[in-house]
Amino acid sequence: EVQLQASGGGLVQTGGSLRLSCAYSGFTDDNFAIGWFRQAPGKDREGVSCISSDGDTSSSDSVKGRFTISTDNAKNTVYLQMNNLLPEDTGIYYCKGKLFTGREYWGRGTQVTVSS
Repeated sequence: EVQLQASGGGLVQTGGSLRLSCAYSGFTDDNFAIGWFRQAPGKDREGVSCISSDGDTSSSDSVKGRFTISTDNAKNTVYLQMNNLLPEDTGIYYCKGKLFTGREYWGRGTQVTVSS
């Protein structure tokens, strides 16, 4: 059974940093991608950053230059380093695993709150 668990959220001031972790398990195939998504109050969930199993990454324009996604394959963990946080980064952050078949698995989110 595939499982993902996001952690590392918290309350920070504008300009601060947080590192989120997404611990995953249960993938029986190496061909998958892990993505970070967020949902602000009253808004739709949006993609933030993702990384494929061969290391290719992509990020939304709103976080480029501030957020960095990385992976530690030995620990089955994907990280999202978030620097220069802004109030508009506030939301619940989720990680999602996606197999090459298209099947998706969501983990429980972690709250990030950026105060102005």
